[in-house]
Amino acid sequence: MATITGPLSGDAKNTVVEALQGALVDLIDLSLVAKQSHWNLIGSHFRPIHLQLDEVTDLARTHMDTIAERVVALGANPDGRAATVSRETKLQQPDGGWQEDGKVVATMTDILGGISKRMYERIAATEEADPVSQDLLIAVAQEVDKQHWMFQAQR
Repeated sequence: MATITGPLSGDAKNTVVEALQGALVDLIDLSLVAKQSHWNLIGSHFRPIHLQLDEVTDLARTHMDTIAERVVALGANPDGRAATVSRETKLQQPDGGWQEDGKVVATMTDILGGISKRMYERIAATEEADPVSQDLLIAVAQEVDKQHWMFQAQR
């Protein structure tokens, strides 16, 4: 069986992989939460929020693939299994059933704010250990912050 090795080892590798794995869980669950809200959204602002939730889903899916592939490039295994995401997620889960547009905006604002905070912690943790992974996390934070602002503006 082939073995994948990467440019990092020891504590640096462990720190970076932990940060990337946390980001992966956030992004996978963000894509799920955004789609759940997208499908069950109701209210007078349905259309713009419905479309914005698709944007959030797209950004999460794009970045989760990039993050997972970086973990592999470092010689580790990303874990995006449903059980792992369910166990490790820090995202607030939406209610079942129909979701009023104002509640979706508030929930997504909170969720994106939490992800942003954790991304900045990961950016700081990877600064010295791996600037390449840090750049990927910065790109995620930039887009999460933009969506956070856009949801905040609708409150």
